[in-house]
Formats: sequence, C-alpha cells, structure tokens
Amino acid sequence: MNRRLLDFDPVLTREISFNELVADLTIEDLRELTNDMIDTMLDLIAGCADADVVFVPEDPDADDSYATDDAEQNIAWTLGHVIVHTTASSEESAALAAELARGVEYHGRSRSEVPWQTVTTIAQCRHRLEESRRMRLASLDMWPDEPYLDNRHMPYRFVGELNAIGYFVTGLFHDDGHLEQISNIIQQAQAARTLSHQ
Repeated sequence: MNRRLLDFDPVLTREISFNELVADLTIEDLRELTNDMIDTMLDLIAGCADADVVFVPEDPDADDSYATDDAEQNIAWTLGHVIVHTTASSEESAALAAELARGVEYHGRSRSEVPWQTVTTIAQCRHRLEESRRMRLASLDMWPDEPYLDNRHMPYRFVGELNAIGYFVTGLFHDDGHLEQISNIIQQAQAARTLSHQ
C-alpha cells in the first residue's frame, strides 16, 4: 500500500521554506497525511513485544532540553516514551491549528502528555496511536468551512509564521523527525531480545 508522507528534507536543507512546502495542501490532504503517518508508526511497531516497549536503548546523544525533571534530561527514551511524546506534540499542533483556523489568536500552548512511565505494553502503544489519530482527525472537523488562513503564529523561528494548515503540519514534521529514532530503538530492543534467548 502506498503511503503519503511529506518530504521535509528540502525544508531542513533550506531549499524551500516550510510555507512553500504546505502551500497547496487542503484539509483533506491533512486527513490523508495524518492517517498515513499513524499507519507508518503502527507498521514500525507491528512486530514488537511488551519487552521492547520498556527496553532502554543506547543513546549517547540523549538531550531533552524540555524535560520537566532535570534527572530525565539525558536519559535514553524507551519506545513507550517516544510514542507518548510524538502523539502529544502532534495533538498540540492540531489543537492550536484548529484555533487559528477559527480566527482565534494564539494565546499559549495546549499540551497534554500521557506519563511515559505508565506505557509498558505494545497494546498501550497501539491504543495511544489510534487514540491520537482519532483526536487529530476530530480537530479538523472543528475548522470552519472558510478557515481564517490569514491568522498566523510562529511556533519556532525555523519554520516562520504559519497559518492553520502549516501549524497542523508541524505535528507531522515532528512525527517524521522521530521515525528513525523509533526504528533504532526497535532494532536495539529486538537484538537484545534475540541475545537473551540464545
């Protein structure tokens, strides 16, 4: 099955701007891109066992500058941790995009993240992804028929000022940035599981 994932490389290499990347996207595109991203993540974890969810990988570059607990700033993330983090970030982008689309000026963050320590099974990871799919798609139903696409906010300097469509896509951009990390964690976890059975 062909999946549609946006290619963010030209933005990362500054060949095009984030606004140029999203210029022709419609709400239907956002629905399709959301489904394809969630399905891609579900495919990545398809062969995982519960042990893989709590496995602590080797990650010498671990640095979470947004960690609310200093003790967690440099810990390697488990698969469960990455899943709750990515879904929370995309849900925040979707919620704020819906406000921009309705003409509401940006008035602060809208973040809620499941405590990663509570996610210990692959069933929980799958549920979290499906729940996030439902929430993100539902947010698009809050958009008016004629969204206020001149209402903009700059989430961070790299992407510039974005309207509702661009803001929604920042969630997919963030998801995309964690796909390789998810794959790497799974490879390490399954290699460790294989060794333990020898």
